[in-house]
Amino acid sequence: QVQLVESGGGLVQAGDSLRLSCATSGRTFSSYTMGWFRQAPGKEREFVTAISWSTSSTFYADAVKGRFTISRDNAKNTVYLQMNSLKPEDTAVYYCAARADTGVLIHTEEIRYDNWGQGTQVTVSS
Repeated sequence: QVQLVESGGGLVQAGDSLRLSCATSGRTFSSYTMGWFRQAPGKEREFVTAISWSTSSTFYADAVKGRFTISRDNAKNTVYLQMNSLKPEDTAVYYCAARADTGVLIHTEEIRYDNWGQGTQVTVSS
């Protein structure tokens, strides 16, 4: 089990950038696949992106491909989500998630992730 704490959310204008961070506890961070999900008002939570434990694999939802970048620093037990060219439709609560997994296959289903943060709000105004 790891504990996840997201930060970096806020209110920005369309076209702006934000970087979200997810700090984790525990000494086994490097053994986890880390993902970001988001939930917009009135919608189900959806996959955004994830990165394997070794950083060799990443995967992005089509809606964010080319605009968002996931990265991780295993020495700092932190995963990041750099969001550029933000759009109003990116408005959502963003959740960090962790899956104990040393493989390179990226899972996009919520049920595959065992640990979740509390979420951070991102609001993009037009």
